[in-house]
Amino acid sequence: MKFYRISSALIKNVLWRMDRTEVGVAKGTIAHMRRAGSKKRPQEVWIMFEPLKPGLVRMISAWRYPGVSKVRAPIPIPQDIEEEVKKMYRV
Repeated sequence: MKFYRISSALIKNVLWRMDRTEVGVAKGTIAHMRRAGSKKRPQEVWIMFEPLKPGLVRMISAWRYPGVSKVRAPIPIPQDIEEEVKKMYRV
């Protein structure tokens, strides 16, 4: 973490206040991203974790990406869950 200038507080911040969420590279993982840096030198801080229970996660990796990465596919939501949420919130 020292190599990427990432503190434990920054990891917690990215975990709960992310700018983007994607499916992780490893099976059963989720990746969160938060922007960092400046307009001239944009960077992204990424974390990859495995959700264990509600409110409990296993951290796998954290890294700083130089530049701005392309948006990949969002996390897939099962069709029945998506319909239920739309009915609940009338979206």
